[in-house]
Amino acid sequence: MPFLPLKPIPMKNRVSMIFLEYGQIDVKDGAFVLIDKNGVRTHIPVGSIACIMLEPGTRISHAAAKLAAHVGTLLVWVGEAGVRLYASGQPGGARSDRLLYQAKLALDDQLRLKVVRKMYEVRFGEKPPERRSIEQLRGIEGARVRKTYELLAKRYGVKWKGRRYNPDQWDASDVPSRCVSAATACLYGITEAAVLAAGYAPAVGFIHSGKPLSFVYDIADIFKFDTVVPIAFKIAATHPSQPDRQVRLACRDVFRDKRILGKIIPTIEEVLAAGEINPPDPAPESIPPAIPSADAIGDAGHRSG
Repeated sequence: MPFLPLKPIPMKNRVSMIFLEYGQIDVKDGAFVLIDKNGVRTHIPVGSIACIMLEPGTRISHAAAKLAAHVGTLLVWVGEAGVRLYASGQPGGARSDRLLYQAKLALDDQLRLKVVRKMYEVRFGEKPPERRSIEQLRGIEGARVRKTYELLAKRYGVKWKGRRYNPDQWDASDVPSRCVSAATACLYGITEAAVLAAGYAPAVGFIHSGKPLSFVYDIADIFKFDTVVPIAFKIAATHPSQPDRQVRLACRDVFRDKRILGKIIPTIEEVLAAGEINPPDPAPESIPPAIPSADAIGDAGHRSG
């Protein structure tokens, strides 16, 4: 029978994320596997996962990285507990039309303000005050966020000292901060996967700026207090022995139950549409992730196998 090209699974239908540690990641017999020190293989269904977090103790082969890119799965190299991001792989399919659209909105002060106001409205369920600058809206948002942390801490009976932690001394942080940090790291991972899958740039933010993941923070903050932060406080209240692991498992469950991956990309489109400009038409040669690789056409800068 002729080979039938496979289509990548849509982001909204994927498992949100998994963490891998202490093993060699490779492609063996056509399968994406994690091989531990004893040679035991664990099969990873790479094409059905949005984001794979690679913790210290992992090595990945060229073949595995290539396969992940072809199926549109984001690889993220993180520190212990996922609280530090070192690098991430492009999952494929990024298109210049979306990048130009995003950049145009971010570079025009009036358009950017419209997008920020929409983010505020979607996040808090009400329109922000009129005649406020982005800096003023950022200050209002910060005050509401601090108050929300305090209310959640009171609800779950957690002693809250504020968002203070040192990534270089992770174990020295108090348990509530560790839980919140681990929870938000999970959310940032799947949000970055969705941003890249939709063809946008993680660094081109609207509320946040100057960071590699500014736009990821913008979008993740819309969902943060409806999903992962309450989970973090709920687990912190139980005085967990393994807060990082328990938070991760709980986040995985809430991502599935609330179908977060199915909401992130539509939310991105909704907030950017507030700028009230039309995105440019995609180039006719734009290539989505595909298996097998499309035949190379030899043009400079063209994405191909």
